[in-house]
Amino acid sequence: METELEQNQEATTALYLNESTPNITNIGASLCNSLECYMVLNESEKKAISSICLIAGPVTFLENILVLLVIASSTTLRRRPSYLFISSLALADTFASCFFTISFLDFHLYSKSDGPNISLFKLGGVTMAFTGSVGSLLLTALDRYLCIYQASNYKVLLTRTRAKLAIVLLWCTTVIISFLPLMGWRCATEFHPPCSLLFPYVDDHYLAFWTGLQLVVLFLIIVAYVLILWKANRHEAAMGGPKSGRQSVKGQARMRMDIQLARTFSLILLILAVCWLPVLSFMMVDVTVILTDKQQRMFAFCCTLCLVNSCVNPLLYALRCKELRAELFALLACCKACRERTLGNTRGQRKENGSGISKKSKDQAVSDSNPDTISESVDKQ
Repeated sequence: METELEQNQEATTALYLNESTPNITNIGASLCNSLECYMVLNESEKKAISSICLIAGPVTFLENILVLLVIASSTTLRRRPSYLFISSLALADTFASCFFTISFLDFHLYSKSDGPNISLFKLGGVTMAFTGSVGSLLLTALDRYLCIYQASNYKVLLTRTRAKLAIVLLWCTTVIISFLPLMGWRCATEFHPPCSLLFPYVDDHYLAFWTGLQLVVLFLIIVAYVLILWKANRHEAAMGGPKSGRQSVKGQARMRMDIQLARTFSLILLILAVCWLPVLSFMMVDVTVILTDKQQRMFAFCCTLCLVNSCVNPLLYALRCKELRAELFALLACCKACRERTLGNTRGQRKENGSGISKKSKDQAVSDSNPDTISESVDKQ
């Protein structure tokens, strides 16, 4: 009797295990148990991503350092709120070129496994860089919006002191938000849900919060530039009527400026959408469903677009400015003259004196410049 009962129990246990084993396997396959779950790139993908990072990273660093040096060397540019915002953007993109390149390659290329605190600290540095970059883009967009819609009160509304206060507030908020996971808002289970499958030790709720915040900021940037484009379009239509003489020539010049302005801002919006929407879309999907290895690999490539955006920002916002380019050429001339002076070249000394006068006259010209149109001033900024 006991033997028959034991046999029945064994048969029932075997049947239960056979039925439940596939479910356990499926669940285990969808869960992450170690950092290896995040290291999904194969060798060819590692080579491709490392090539992108090793090219875009140093180029981004050099571009933004150059922008910071030019603005820091010019007393005139440092007084303008617009160039203070560009300096904040260049600083954030400089951080991005360092933190993102090193952390990304360290993890995906060299498969270095760090503890929770070190991983979250590295991630906080990357998050701080990109959050500061997007925040600085918002300040720049608002600056240009005020320049168009509040032209008469622009200098009163946006003083140098208020611009500095906005930048300090931006970076304080950025640092706090970026290091919230390190300060305690992390995934309690380390790898299992509700942990993110895109970033180790990151809670899904924090990821949803940060992604939502970036989407709101990008939305505000888009709204600001769309309103500027709408204003430029209205201005173009208003200037399209029949005019004569000097007024007609001036109107055509202003219309050309507005068209150029519209093209510039359209390019800005296109680059923002291409570089940021794929990454933010993957983050929102990660919050709601469990990603596959293929989707994780696609996300890794999309992350490099954020670095590319930081590489393009100096070309869009800084090096296109005529005033900044003039200061750059003057700075290069001064450096060349100083080099010749150290070599004891008399001819180089004369060039140094000439370049110093040239730089002073350019500073004075920048300080005294008063564009005919608001659009021209915005385009220069």
